[in-house]
Amino acid sequence: MNLQYKPQDKPPIGKLFVFALQQLLAILAATIAVPAIVGHGMSQSAALFGAGVGTIVYLLFTKFKSPAFLGSSFAFLGSMAAAFAGGVSASAGYLGLLIGAALAGLVYVVIALIVKKVGVKWIDKLMPPVVIGPTVAIIGLSLAGNAVGDATSGKDIFGAMTLTSTLSLVCALVTLCTVVICSVYGKKMPKMIPFVIGIGAGYIVAAIFTVIGLIAENNAMVLIDFTKFKSMQWYPDFTFITAFSGNYNFGESGNFGAFLGKIAVAYIPVAFVIFAEHIADHKNLSSVIGQDLLEDPGLSNTLLGDGVGSIAGAFFGGCPNTTYGESVGCVAISGNASVVTILATAILAIVASFVAPFTTLLATIPSCVMGGVCITLYGFIAVSGLKMLQGVDLGDNRNLFVVSTILIAGVGGMALTFGKITFTEVAVALILGILVNLVVSRKKADQDESGKKAD
Repeated sequence: MNLQYKPQDKPPIGKLFVFALQQLLAILAATIAVPAIVGHGMSQSAALFGAGVGTIVYLLFTKFKSPAFLGSSFAFLGSMAAAFAGGVSASAGYLGLLIGAALAGLVYVVIALIVKKVGVKWIDKLMPPVVIGPTVAIIGLSLAGNAVGDATSGKDIFGAMTLTSTLSLVCALVTLCTVVICSVYGKKMPKMIPFVIGIGAGYIVAAIFTVIGLIAENNAMVLIDFTKFKSMQWYPDFTFITAFSGNYNFGESGNFGAFLGKIAVAYIPVAFVIFAEHIADHKNLSSVIGQDLLEDPGLSNTLLGDGVGSIAGAFFGGCPNTTYGESVGCVAISGNASVVTILATAILAIVASFVAPFTTLLATIPSCVMGGVCITLYGFIAVSGLKMLQGVDLGDNRNLFVVSTILIAGVGGMALTFGKITFTEVAVALILGILVNLVVSRKKADQDESGKKAD
């Protein structure tokens, strides 16, 4: 892939802010969505601050060689809900968020130490291209419904198009077409910032519809909620402040041990699931930048960066962090893999969390506009995974069964929930793919052994 900026390159200062803004826009919606979904007064600006801090920690551990941004992890939604359910008081719930993130991060640290001891060759054997390729594709395909749903938001209860959903689709298509045109036909700067221009174009169209709707008193045309500026949060409400308030109530029994056990059961298994997605994300990013990140800076360092960065993110924003496919997609489409850009994005996220008008403006970007952007982002992730299959012989049934199992399980949404623990469709698809590959690999080994004896 042709990169305009490689990981070690430093874009000009004048362009760096715009590049950072583009990365921030790519990850913003998902990062601030997690605290909004969990509720309990969690601060979206604090989550943005935590994402910035977590990313800087990740960059330090990876020696500034991996251009990945860390944002709030959706995989821990159930775990975070369990933290609040385990404690009656708000401070106990927030303390649960910190303890859970620490336990999940500890899992990463332990796995990192094991990897550092035994190396990463076992990963190539356990997850060859025939396994990791379709798994990366599933990361993008599993999000396709979200992108399309956002692009056509506002349907009626029967799923039929309404005036709102029709206007949303128009905005999404304007955004999508602008991104495509800038990326394909743009020269120099427009080619590097297609998302900034695309989101800007979609926002303008949505704003026009909204103004017309307000004048005509037709709420169906109001796509942007400008009332958010009336209730701006002027500073982040950090998680550790509430957690350390001292007003603890650990449920009916008041037993901290029982509370701790509930948190451990809710967080630790999910961390193992995220480990698999961590590898898939870094395999994908490695293919984009043309450097094997599992070798340099090494899987042990990326795991430590992700784990400790996740703890740092939760300390400030309550949300454990993880590497983002949206960030990888942004790197791939823009051709900007500069780690300095990621660092600038992290700093911008931290600063922006204290600038209420700016964060509120970003929060008013309608979902339909982000849907148009995400069609390209998620699609690019899916295509990146399929490209990993170029050297795989799909005429061989052994490979065909592995790929088909992963794709169907992932696209079919085979997510499994056991109590508070949820195995995402990506994790389930990957596990099934590994198991099927181990079964067919034994057949291949038997054939190779028979061939040697014949010789």
